[in-house]
Amino acid sequence: MKKSNNGKLRIVPLGGLEQIGLNITAFEYEDSIIVVDCGLAFPEDDMLGIDLVIPDVTYLKDNIHKVKGFVITHGHEDHIGALPYVLKDVNVPVYGTKLTIALIENKLKEHGMLRSTKRKTIKHGQSINLGAFRVEFIKTNHSIQDASALAIYSPAGIVIHTGDFKVDYTPVFGDAIDLQRFAEIGKKGVLALMCDSTNAERRGFTMSERTVGKAFETIFADHPNSRLIIATFASNVDRVQQIINTAYRYGRKVVVEGRSMVNVISTASELGYLKIPDNTLIEIDKMRNYPDEQMVLITTGSQGESMAALSRMAADLHKKVQIHPNDTIVFSSNPIPGNEKAVSKVINELSEKGANVIFQDVHVSGHACQEEIKLIYSLVQPQYALPVHGEFRHRKAQCGIAASLGIPKENIFMLRSGDVIELSEEKAEVVDHVQNGPILVDGLGVGDVGNIVLRDRQHLAEDGIMIVVLTLERRTNMLLAGPDIVSRGFVYVRESEDLMGEARVVVEDAIDRCLDRRINDWGRLKTVIKDSLGDFLWKRTKRRPMILPIIMEA
Repeated sequence: MKKSNNGKLRIVPLGGLEQIGLNITAFEYEDSIIVVDCGLAFPEDDMLGIDLVIPDVTYLKDNIHKVKGFVITHGHEDHIGALPYVLKDVNVPVYGTKLTIALIENKLKEHGMLRSTKRKTIKHGQSINLGAFRVEFIKTNHSIQDASALAIYSPAGIVIHTGDFKVDYTPVFGDAIDLQRFAEIGKKGVLALMCDSTNAERRGFTMSERTVGKAFETIFADHPNSRLIIATFASNVDRVQQIINTAYRYGRKVVVEGRSMVNVISTASELGYLKIPDNTLIEIDKMRNYPDEQMVLITTGSQGESMAALSRMAADLHKKVQIHPNDTIVFSSNPIPGNEKAVSKVINELSEKGANVIFQDVHVSGHACQEEIKLIYSLVQPQYALPVHGEFRHRKAQCGIAASLGIPKENIFMLRSGDVIELSEEKAEVVDHVQNGPILVDGLGVGDVGNIVLRDRQHLAEDGIMIVVLTLERRTNMLLAGPDIVSRGFVYVRESEDLMGEARVVVEDAIDRCLDRRINDWGRLKTVIKDSLGDFLWKRTKRRPMILPIIMEA
């Protein structure tokens, strides 16, 4: 691809630079835009009632005529989860490897969007042409099969996006990362490297996935008389493969529980990424036909999610599985930052039931540590470094790595979501900032819950609500009925009759003052009621419930 002398490549990360999740980045050259990944994030603790968080794609909607397609690095939720929501507004083809596309199709099927969305399966080593871009898929290793790095060729130069990766020379399934291809592209000259920062603070190398297999071997040997319940990420197919292999060697039957786990495993086995020996997998209903020492249960819930299968077992809410005192429960994952409390709660609940809980040395990360990041930088030798995928501190750590390898500080960029960076061989600079941010999904509502609604929910959760109902005559504005006060989540009314009686008197006085001054504006009347009652309740209780005056006319 010929280089243009004056054309500049614009890179616009629309999410994924402030937290783990919400990954989506637009690459723009003149009249062509390609989008790498389209992920979701899970709600923070203060997002009450919110199910999912998806990125704001206003920039893509405004430039829809330029968008050529979504190019997906791998099939994790933080990279594909927002696609069903975004494709409704930005309906362009989706490109990815075999397993990635299959997992995306599962999502599209749930949303009734299979027919309306074009998908194209790409093999590692293949390239696709999208407008001014050519995108090459490069084999990498991660905690899910078919993960890819992307070499994005544009007239301004080559950008390599690693996706989520680690260097695993002995993967459980398939080939090792194609380091040779990284080196070959590096020799051509790479304009910029966008590298995974998740483990950039950790020294050394990430252990091979096979080391977990040895840990399982030890656990199975040490607990011959226990039922084994193993919680892991649904998408970690290699991990599931190792559990099944070990169970088979020890003559145990395997049950898979949790909707996402069942979906991923059935998809992976259909495509040949998971090999299950005959007569090993059984339905959960058949579990009672076998003694505990012959059973292994693979389940979701390793992050303490309240609705996941393991959490429901721990809380005695699961319909088909009860925790026995002799059970051994293995957490084959590390808590994602922010989930530590929820995981600890589940571990405590399981321990109370007499189960033996193992949560150490049964997990390796799917992300590169410092030495692997250095290796990629050394092979690629980029002109510019744009660390991605991580919280601020993770990306900051990668900036340090890039600087230690001789990349000039002025060529290392700590971008924010929404920044527009323009790149050419001569220079790189942030030239603009576009609309971005989280869009909240609550049930079927997408984006209809904003900060104000969340603030109200927080307010209701903390202090409850008081509803003041009164009736005024239409012509004269005389008080005909009320005020009646209804309280929810503030005080128990039966035990606080005096307080409620005094509150009613306060409201009556406020209404009388307004009517005496001939205040006819209902908005002002409501404000006076709110202020008077709010001040009274604060003095008496040091609490500020939400006050909702309702005025009816007769």
